[in-house]
Amino acid sequence: MTLRIIATGGTFDKHYNELNGVLGFADSHLPDVIKRSRITISAALEVVSLLDSLDMQDADRQKVLAACQAASEKAIVIVHGTDTMRETAEVLGPVVKDKTIVFTGAMIPYEIANSDALFNFGFACGVAQTLPPGVYVAMNGTIFTWDNVTKNKTAGVFQHGAVSPASAEKPEEPATSDEVAGSGS
Repeated sequence: MTLRIIATGGTFDKHYNELNGVLGFADSHLPDVIKRSRITISAALEVVSLLDSLDMQDADRQKVLAACQAASEKAIVIVHGTDTMRETAEVLGPVVKDKTIVFTGAMIPYEIANSDALFNFGFACGVAQTLPPGVYVAMNGTIFTWDNVTKNKTAGVFQHGAVSPASAEKPEEPATSDEVAGSGS
């Protein structure tokens, strides 16, 4: 199996400029990330763009779709900015049916200490090889379908469904073992 990795930019790929304190883009971090991840299958990297996802336009999303459709690989990981990851997934989800496409990103740039980038990347590469065809988002150890994910900007996490005012404070807590066993006991 060969894995296609598509870079679009986002916080994951931002560089910190020590002279002016600004985060911006230079070269993609993904060649280093792939090396550090020690992926043992063949991985082909394609840099489609290096954009903040808030700057991504419909034409940029169409380029991502075209790259996925043109790829010979059946497993694809897209490194994307987290703010509009769902919007790009919404372009691919209804169209791409014969490949497994997994979006991932980072809340903290790869080159900054305590970044979630390397973990999210490795997780996405693993699940892209095992999930059935479809479009997914893989963030912080959780897999979401493209049409049932939202970024909770208040809590800084991804979660299922839409953010309501009540859930904007913190992500939904997992059920306890007592709750799973049944509340009628």
